[in-house]
Amino acid sequence: MSLQQQHLNTPYFMINEQALINNLEKAKQLKEISGAKLVLALKCFSTWGTFDTIKPYLDGTTSSGPYEVKLGHETFGGETHAYSVGYSAADIEAVKPLADKIIFNSLSQLEAHYTACKDNASLGLRINPEMSVAGQDLANPARPYSRLGVKQQLLSVDVLDKVDGFMFHMNCENKDADAFIAVLDHISSTFSTYLDKLSWLSLGGGIFFTYPGYPIEKLGLALKNFAKKHDLQVYLEPGEAIITRTADLVVSVIDIVENDKKTAIVDSATEAHRLDTLIYNEPASIKEATQGAAYNYVIGSCSCLAGDQFCETQFEQPLKIGQKLHIEDSAGYTMVKLNWFNGLKMPSIYFQRVDGRIDLLNEFNYQHFKDTLGR
Repeated sequence: MSLQQQHLNTPYFMINEQALINNLEKAKQLKEISGAKLVLALKCFSTWGTFDTIKPYLDGTTSSGPYEVKLGHETFGGETHAYSVGYSAADIEAVKPLADKIIFNSLSQLEAHYTACKDNASLGLRINPEMSVAGQDLANPARPYSRLGVKQQLLSVDVLDKVDGFMFHMNCENKDADAFIAVLDHISSTFSTYLDKLSWLSLGGGIFFTYPGYPIEKLGLALKNFAKKHDLQVYLEPGEAIITRTADLVVSVIDIVENDKKTAIVDSATEAHRLDTLIYNEPASIKEATQGAAYNYVIGSCSCLAGDQFCETQFEQPLKIGQKLHIEDSAGYTMVKLNWFNGLKMPSIYFQRVDGRIDLLNEFNYQHFKDTLGR
C-alpha cells in the first residue's frame, strides 16, 4: 500500500489499471483469433472514468436501459447497442438517435416499436435457446417461465423481414469452454434457418475467458468457425470478464464484538455497497486473510440488517480496530448497484494508474444522499 493510499478515508473502491489492462489484453487476443467484436456490458460496470483505458481494446458498449445507452454513446463511443426487457414509447424516442443496434426482448415489443425505429438503427431480437450455462437459478435466462427472449416455437421466418440480427444470452460466469461450445453447436443446428439470413449475432456475456487457464484459442476458433459457417458478424458482450480481479473495496474495522464467534464490524455493508454478495449468497474474499489460520472472524457489515455480512475467514494475527481490509474482486455489479440503505457513507471511487498515480473518479456526501430522496 502506497503512502497515498494509507491516507484515504474508507470505504472506497480502488480500481487497478494494470489489472484492467491484463484482462483487456486477453480480450484483444480473443478478438484477433475469432474475428468477433466485443462490446462492454454496462449493466456490470459503468465507471466511465476508466473508459479511456478500455476503449482501445473494445468495439463499443451494450446496455440494458436508456440511461446506459446514453452513457455509452457519450463516454465510450464506438458501437452503441441498446437492449431492454421492455421499452416504453418514451424509451424508444430516447434511444433511437443514439443506438447503432436496438434489440427487442419479444415479438410484441418488436411489433410495437418497429415503425418508430426501423430507419434509425439495425434491429435485433433476443432469442431464448432454452439451454444455458448459469450456476444460479436467479441468473438463469432459460429457467422455467423465463420472460427473457423468444422461444423457437414462437418464431417465424417472417421476422427476418424486420430484424438484421439475433441476440442469445445464456451464460453466467461460465468458465467451461466446452460447455459454451456445446450451446453454440445447439444454436447453430437449431436456428440455422434464421442464422444463415442474418447479418449479425450477439452471443451475450457471461463467458469468463479471462479466468486463469481459460483456453482462449479454443474459444476463438469455435467462434471463428461459427461465424464463417453462417456468414455473419459475431458479437460478445463481456462485463465481468473485463473487470474481474481489477478492484478492491477497502474498508476499516470499526468494532469487534463477540457472541460465540468474533465479528469484526467494518464501515461498509453488502446490502448498500456489494449487493451481489448478499443476493447470491457468495462470501467475499479478504486479501489479508489466510484460510485455516489461528484467528477466526466474521466480517460483518455496519448496517442494521441482521444477516448482512461479507464472509467468515481467518487471519494470522488478531484484527485491530482501525485496521484496513481489502475486499477483493469488487468491480463487477458493485458500483452500478450502490444504494443509500441506512444512510451509510457511499464509497469513493479511485483509479490507480500504471505509473502509481491515483485519480479520484468520484466521491459522495450528504447532499448526494439527500438529493436522491427529494428536491
